[in-house]
Amino acid sequence: MLISIISTLLAAATVTVYNPRVPVIVDREFNVISEIVIPSESAREASGEVVVSLEGIPIKAVKDVRLVYTGTISPVMSRTKSNVMKSHYNYWGAGQEDWYAPRSAFVESKVKPKSCTVTLPFDRPLVKGDNHFYVSLNINSSKIDLSETFSCGVKSLTINKEEVSFEEKGPAGERRYGVALRNHGDDGVDTYRIPGLARTKKGDLIAVYDIRWNTYFDLQADIDIGFQKSSDGGKTWSKMGIAMDMGEYGGLPKDQNGTGDPCVLVDDVTGDIYVFAIWAHGLEGSYSIFSSKDGFDPIDVAQLVVVKSSDEGKTWSKPVSITPMVKQPGSATLFQGPGCGITMSDGTLVVPIQEWDKDKIPSAGIIYSKDHGATWKVSKMATDHVCEDQVAEISPGVLMLNMRNHSSKDRTRKVYVTKDLGQTWTAHESNDVLPEPVCQASLLKAGGTLLFANPDSKVTRNMFTIKASDDLGKTWDRALLLDEEGGWGYSCMAMIDEETVGIIYEGSQSHLVYQVVKIADIKR
Repeated sequence: MLISIISTLLAAATVTVYNPRVPVIVDREFNVISEIVIPSESAREASGEVVVSLEGIPIKAVKDVRLVYTGTISPVMSRTKSNVMKSHYNYWGAGQEDWYAPRSAFVESKVKPKSCTVTLPFDRPLVKGDNHFYVSLNINSSKIDLSETFSCGVKSLTINKEEVSFEEKGPAGERRYGVALRNHGDDGVDTYRIPGLARTKKGDLIAVYDIRWNTYFDLQADIDIGFQKSSDGGKTWSKMGIAMDMGEYGGLPKDQNGTGDPCVLVDDVTGDIYVFAIWAHGLEGSYSIFSSKDGFDPIDVAQLVVVKSSDEGKTWSKPVSITPMVKQPGSATLFQGPGCGITMSDGTLVVPIQEWDKDKIPSAGIIYSKDHGATWKVSKMATDHVCEDQVAEISPGVLMLNMRNHSSKDRTRKVYVTKDLGQTWTAHESNDVLPEPVCQASLLKAGGTLLFANPDSKVTRNMFTIKASDDLGKTWDRALLLDEEGGWGYSCMAMIDEETVGIIYEGSQSHLVYQVVKIADIKR
């Protein structure tokens, strides 16, 4: 009789277990660890249990393991058919909560594990068609090492006392922790975007980002530059502070004085922290890049502004525009490549920049300072139809510029190098090699290793991957997939120590996800 019931439930269809490769957010009640899809040819009552195995994670760190039922809707964005989830994701990015909100899901069981094997019972009617469950973990961040990996997978599935075989898709091992640094709705903010990350002279991490108070749109809007700090490698972060806010400058309201796309730079000699941003004053209320015109007046041209902190971010100077110092008279606007700048081995400060000409064609280069930020000079542009660049000193005096390809046809990164602070540029061996979906990316020199991170796709901003090169970017044969689901895709990296890198990126599980990766874990 039981065999007959099982046959009817599963008739000619296969139970599947899907393990998405996404960061497991610590200190969050719900994480989609494994999706279980049980097909049924008719509506039936069903009871059973899912047995889950845990390895590599301290049991005391697991607050609970849950089995959640989401009915006919997949909780995984790339697999769902839910218009609600899709529309919320389009507007809110990773901040949507439809896959675990009480109106969208039922918690079948919740267990505090006592061993590495956890049994999750369920008892509910199954509807005709595919029935979606998922295993969820709630992890205590204080009891784990963010750089470690663990395994969590479905060991067995029983329905009406009969064990059911299943097809497993995706690996259950080498799962990675993540921190939700910023999410939709935090501190009453609609959207957080455009991360920058740096390590201060004291050894703390400082993260900067757009605070988009009431919209996900780019400038022109009410946008300020926020920041947070961490003194424990990114496990915990300070409350959000404001590094830059132009307020109601010039008699115009806040949403016509937005600042955005921050770039953070730490002077390794003095310890000063700089944050660069683009400031849009008025500019007809539309996109600041395309509204900028020739000249230098803020009402005509979006400005490159900078603030400085000499006390590890406790206080910040008033914003100062350095546009008259670096912008060419004939260009529409010049501003930073978002992410981070660097201090060269000789103490020169370098900030990646993008310049948009009168025809709104972008090019990329650098600005640099040899007097610790008192004055800035601009280089020649490396090439055109590029923007949103990042810079690294790959050997003493040699700078690499890795640039977003603005072309809609060529879906590969542009990479150029200079030995003379941008007076001359040459294409690097990796030019037109690294794929991209037209998106910002991050670049970092880590000892003898060069690191690069972006959505590793030519189509959409998913498959977020960090890559490593041991020959200064000539080849990129080491890669680690962090998040296969879609996000807005911008990122920035900073070294935590000689063996470990921290990265913030716009991922699928949070507006701004922070993760820690050991460089040795980026494998061939």
